[in-house]
Amino acid sequence: MCLLPEEASAEWMQHVAAELGFSETAFPVHRTDGDYNLRWFAPSAEVALCGHGTLATAHTLWELGELPPTESARFHTKSGLLTAAKRGDWIELDFPANPPTETPSPAGLLEALGLAATYVGRTRFDYLVEVESEDAVRSAAPDFPAVKKAPVRGVILTARSESAGADFVSRFFAPSIGVDEDPVTGSSHTALAPYWAAKLGRKELVGHQVSARGGVVRCTVASDRVRLAGQAVTIVRGAWALPLPIGPKSK
Repeated sequence: MCLLPEEASAEWMQHVAAELGFSETAFPVHRTDGDYNLRWFAPSAEVALCGHGTLATAHTLWELGELPPTESARFHTKSGLLTAAKRGDWIELDFPANPPTETPSPAGLLEALGLAATYVGRTRFDYLVEVESEDAVRSAAPDFPAVKKAPVRGVILTARSESAGADFVSRFFAPSIGVDEDPVTGSSHTALAPYWAAKLGRKELVGHQVSARGGVVRCTVASDRVRLAGQAVTIVRGAWALPLPIGPKSK
């Protein structure tokens, strides 16, 4: 997370995100009304919604004293108003739900994943592919140059969990924006939560993203919103010497 002055340009943000090389880097700007404008950049493109970047931003604002811990963080984004609130040791995000609509698999996608699907759907951002087992999700070895050809931000791979403590498992691949595999993806759970809630008949679920690093997301479906809870820890602090701005001021 990089807390920015108002004059920071989109070009500067993209340069920083590319230099850092994380799945996404979050850039908040303090507004005069006390809220924040928030944007997220992957190494090669801006994205319209990012869960872990939002969670990390809220955590950092509280930790730096920019916001009192009893106050919710409010972010104005390309996906509308998003909020984050402390819930004990967890941070709960309030995001718009993004359920998939069943669709034929695009040519080459399942071959790129090396899997047979029991369901293929499309969300606002991604394809969601359900497969028959947790092991199939864990052992998948996608052909990333082929996955990159899909006309979407990324591909969500999921199955019902066969392990204790989770209702479903997932992985997320987005080579089109410079992220072969994202460790933990809040935005994908805006699709996974309503999808599995409908299948399992429950509104409260636990998702386990089984990337190499892995992560747990607690999900609550509430009409056209999804509440996602995760945890954050600060591992490093620093300051950028790169001059501001690069290119024309972003609007």
